[in-house]
Amino acid sequence: MRKSFQVLVPILLVAFATVAASAQSFRVQCPASTITHPSAGNNNTEPNYIGPGVNGAIKCQQISGGDGYATMGDGTQTYMFSFGPLSGLAKIAAGQPGTDFPSEFNTVYDQNATPLQPGDPATTDGASDAGLYSAGTLGAFGYNGAIGQVLDVANTFTIFDISEVCSAGSCTVTVVLNSQSPFVAGQQIKISGTGPNPPAAGNYDGTYTVQTAGVLNAFFPANYAFTYIAATPGLADINESSTATASSVAAIDGHVDPRQIMDVAVMNGNIPAPLMAIDEDDEYFLTLTNVGMIMRPDLFEQHTVHFHGYPNASSFYDGVPDASVAINIGASFTYYYLAPDAGTYFWHCHITPPEHLQMGMVGQLYVRPRQDRVTPGTHLFSALQQQQNDLRTACNSRNDILCSNPLPVGGDDGVSLPHSTVAMGGTGGYVYNDGDGSTWYDVEYPIQIHGFDPNFHFVGMTFNPEGFSDMKDKYFLLNGRSYPDTVSNGPQATQSVDGAMHYSQPLNAVISIHPGQRALLRISDLDVTEYQTLASLGIPMTVVGYNAKLLRDQAGNNMYYKTNSITLGGGESLDVILDTCAVRSNPADPSSSCTTPVASGTYYLYTPNLDHLSNDAENFGGLMTEVRVN
Repeated sequence: MRKSFQVLVPILLVAFATVAASAQSFRVQCPASTITHPSAGNNNTEPNYIGPGVNGAIKCQQISGGDGYATMGDGTQTYMFSFGPLSGLAKIAAGQPGTDFPSEFNTVYDQNATPLQPGDPATTDGASDAGLYSAGTLGAFGYNGAIGQVLDVANTFTIFDISEVCSAGSCTVTVVLNSQSPFVAGQQIKISGTGPNPPAAGNYDGTYTVQTAGVLNAFFPANYAFTYIAATPGLADINESSTATASSVAAIDGHVDPRQIMDVAVMNGNIPAPLMAIDEDDEYFLTLTNVGMIMRPDLFEQHTVHFHGYPNASSFYDGVPDASVAINIGASFTYYYLAPDAGTYFWHCHITPPEHLQMGMVGQLYVRPRQDRVTPGTHLFSALQQQQNDLRTACNSRNDILCSNPLPVGGDDGVSLPHSTVAMGGTGGYVYNDGDGSTWYDVEYPIQIHGFDPNFHFVGMTFNPEGFSDMKDKYFLLNGRSYPDTVSNGPQATQSVDGAMHYSQPLNAVISIHPGQRALLRISDLDVTEYQTLASLGIPMTVVGYNAKLLRDQAGNNMYYKTNSITLGGGESLDVILDTCAVRSNPADPSSSCTTPVASGTYYLYTPNLDHLSNDAENFGGLMTEVRVN
């Protein structure tokens, strides 16, 4: 049996149907698979590192560019230009990186169950605030997907001809569109408008799976047509409609509801900016959505994301406006990165950097090494040798002065190095691909140093010209807080001019270590005007990395050093290990058992620069936090 009809609708309507779906400025992007990571099912967990090639996964994150308020240790509120989270909200509120796998990121928030409110992410320190937010207690807000994602019909096309050939209880239906078909084999499609309204049983209307794409037909080229299998024949020609369409099934495709984004992002900037963490070989998609600065409606400020010192896949994604894209208010842009080298990095806005950095648009990023994912039982030196066979990571220390991870001395016999297995039973890992296990740590803490001039912030809020030459920092922050707020638990809120509480300081700076453990401090500084010094009392610092490079010479000798203080300028980072073990069972193996731990108690990480150990004119505060060994 075969029957056919043609729908003569101007092809222009197809253009309107397809363009309407993308006629907006706010978008997000998080592919489930790519050419580099083609299998969607493998991209939601970190695979073992098995040798040359890109192993990793896909990671995604969405952030907003806008403004907000923060509270200092003396109670002063200050206005900021700032970035805020638009994905990973529950993680950010818990002090974790807001970076998601596609399966986490590509989810739809249930607005009907608990509507998002201005001031979300809804996490407070007490149930007394329960009426103000979507969730009233810390941890009750558990959504980590991208805010605003909604189901969308990506493609709708007018059907030019539809026909069927039936046998043995099923029909092969051929659909010819009046423009090139985007549908591929295995894709779900929806057929509508082929019968009476409302549809009657037995017409073509329904949801089907494309069987074959690119089908020969009597009307147009093969790429205009596809087939699917139907269990029953369609209706007689007389009942068929002249408005038949074929469309993709409603799904997440980057389309967003701007209302949700504006509710969450306006006045909800964070300091420091949302934390990011990826693994080597990951493909990272970061969407920046510029929601504007509500307190400065006269400023049509663009924003960008610049990964400072990071080897980008392309200068197009570097965030420097001269060579890449700047994002206007009301628009989104997705940056792409292929994570190449482990280490501690940082990021900031690169629009008038002295101003936007001073105003608070600074954040931290770190990249975990492949060595964390080496299959247990594999000798670490052998794993590092495998990386030398990969053109992306090869490191010939004889002629490559930029070599980031030379092979360690004395490891070629496969015996003299301490680690024969990767001891990943706990939450620890390695700072770099060291090949000898020397950068092992048990717990890690990101420490973002920043300072600001409150006068500069005040004139930035009150429409006055800012005096760059007079800029002088008077507040000094660790993770966006000055002492004693550095040691307070939970996200810190500030009531802003919209009357709502905003959790603009989610990350404390308390360092908690069990006796005998090693704590990695990922310290970065994005000050504009000052050098900063941090000193450790009672627990020596071991510096293993500088500016995202392992401290090792070209001959393979570890150049780590112990110190009681470190000094950084703006745009520098250090990887520092605090070891609470005085004697280990195997002194060459930092992951071996501890026989003599340091005494339990409270130690301090602070600045010896006394003028940086204050909150403006109020002593005592500034750059200080506690190291709790218990």
